[in-house]
Amino acid sequence: MLDPKGKNKHVDSESVTTARECAGDAVGVESRKWFVSIVNNNTEKSVQERLDKLGYESFVAKQSMMRVWKNGRKSVVDKVVIPSLVFIKCTEKERKQIVTLPYINRFMTNRAASQPEGLSKPLAVIPQKQMDTLRFMLGQSDVPVTFVDAPFKEQDKVVVVRGALKGVEGEVIQVNEGKSDVVVRIDFIGIAKMTIDSMDLELIK
Repeated sequence: MLDPKGKNKHVDSESVTTARECAGDAVGVESRKWFVSIVNNNTEKSVQERLDKLGYESFVAKQSMMRVWKNGRKSVVDKVVIPSLVFIKCTEKERKQIVTLPYINRFMTNRAASQPEGLSKPLAVIPQKQMDTLRFMLGQSDVPVTFVDAPFKEQDKVVVVRGALKGVEGEVIQVNEGKSDVVVRIDFIGIAKMTIDSMDLELIK
């Protein structure tokens, strides 16, 4: 078996399997939760394969769809319906190891949660029931499942939390396909407008 750094561990595989399966139920053992990792676009499937090889339970939201090519050939392909996200079920200790992997950019935070000034936002955790429902929808639906990322609404006050514009505060004027149009008001002059990935914004309470 491989540890998260890819090194071999000389342990009994049967005992490891039993420990991982029972970890969520054992008294005093940290339970596993569904965290949301953010990866580069179009790498979701390869990241899941790598995590699986390391022994982690992961899930990419994808749906099998019929695709018609230019030459008329038809084939079934797996389309990722939530780009750049890989769900990972792990403990907090495991998550701290996973986030150091080169193909994991970061973990999504709960932007709606209130937090005392100076403390970072808690991580987003998806309930097991919601994960089960999502999997069922993607596996059973006869029509395409679409996912609309709309964490903000118009007139929300937000702050940029990543990138070159980190710290800039503004107001959302439009949300479209995972991006938000944010304006910064300049007294006596007008407004400066910019389009930013919604994942790089946090709500100002």
